Amino acid sequence: MNPRTYTARTARTSPTPAPASPQATCAASPKRRTTGRGRAWRALLIASLLPLTAAVPALASPAVGNPAPDPNKTGLVEKKLVPDLLGTMQKLRIPGALVSVTMPKWGTTTTALGTDNLGTGQAMDAADHLRVGDITRTFTGTVILQLAGSHRLGLDEPVARLMSGVPNGQHITVRQLLQMTSGLYDYSEDPNLNQALDKHPDAQFAPGDLLAVAFSHKPYFAPGKGFHDSATNTVLLGMIAERVTHQSLPTLLNQRIFTPLGMKDTRIDNGAAIAAPAARGYQFVGNAASLTAPVLTGKDAAWADYSAGKPLDVTQANASWTWASGAATSTLADLNRWAPALATGKLLSPEMRQQQQLFMPTSTTAGATTYGLALADYPGYTGLIGHEGQIPGYSTFMGYDPKTQATVVVMANSDRSPDGTTPATELMKRVVADVFGG
Repeated sequence: MNPRTYTARTARTSPTPAPASPQATCAASPKRRTTGRGRAWRALLIASLLPLTAAVPALASPAVGNPAPDPNKTGLVEKKLVPDLLGTMQKLRIPGALVSVTMPKWGTTTTALGTDNLGTGQAMDAADHLRVGDITRTFTGTVILQLAGSHRLGLDEPVARLMSGVPNGQHITVRQLLQMTSGLYDYSEDPNLNQALDKHPDAQFAPGDLLAVAFSHKPYFAPGKGFHDSATNTVLLGMIAERVTHQSLPTLLNQRIFTPLGMKDTRIDNGAAIAAPAARGYQFVGNAASLTAPVLTGKDAAWADYSAGKPLDVTQANASWTWASGAATSTLADLNRWAPALATGKLLSPEMRQQQQLFMPTSTTAGATTYGLALADYPGYTGLIGHEGQIPGYSTFMGYDPKTQATVVVMANSDRSPDGTTPATELMKRVVADVFGG
């Protein structure tokens, strides 16, 4: 395999007066024809990276404009974080990534790394649109909580009153759908569906098709007797929202979330479209294979990374099979707005905000993620509250710490590395370690 050259562009904005809705400055690429982006620092980081070389690449001296007001943070991103991120990207074969960190004392720093197109070598750009996968659940969940806040449905209302034909529907509540405790089978784990997605990535699915797959399997457990991440829950919530309001889910999201927060580049497309400029998405492990592929470590992981070959370009795969659970596309700037709004319940009534953050453990492992109502708490990552996202070709992490008002957003154009790890999550861990000492 030829050595890959990674390029990093970093931009920093001054602290904003309203950290609850930070505005990210995007690093511009001279190759793009779009306008209205923030000015990029004139910093170029080039490293020739061999497949298994873990050494940190050399860092060119950046031209620092608008230095951070906190001298302890000045240069941290350029001197420490960027090289570490590039090392992780090289090790895990991540083509491109966007990383944004916001702190009240030193504003927002946005970094674009690698390429958004392996065919052309086009540099990743902070204005790129990417699929955000499961982060879509936070949009759908927020609409449901808004409807509960206006008494158009009840959190503890049986699903059977709102949707017919749901197994255990008389005993499953709206709350349990939001909290992933319904026990309903996750249709995205169905082997036949995943084989079909591999063979026909352009296939169009209706929400009813997805529920039919889910309901052909027995539930994992009785309602409220366990936790299992299930896209079926959120598809049901999307259908409930449409039935209660007599409006389409895209319309609801635009009216209730995207427009109020100024998220002009976020949308849910029940198909293959991604607005331009878009980063192409790459997949090393197919849908069916991913159901059983383990997370590798040590020599096994190193060999997997080395021998993976070229990833499959799945940019044009139809996202309709994820719909309310994963079909949204967004940008770094928009997720910078959404992360603090979600974590603080900005768009919710006080009552629903409180209900949203009644977190429960997702496992018995100490320090494991806890889950609220379409919202995750990551106690091991400096108090970040938010959500991860994964869909073929893309992975995302966004989190906000209400105590420190810190926001972290990571977007990658790969959904799973050859060793089985999730690219955006691994990059997020590097950010937490370098910036927050976690």
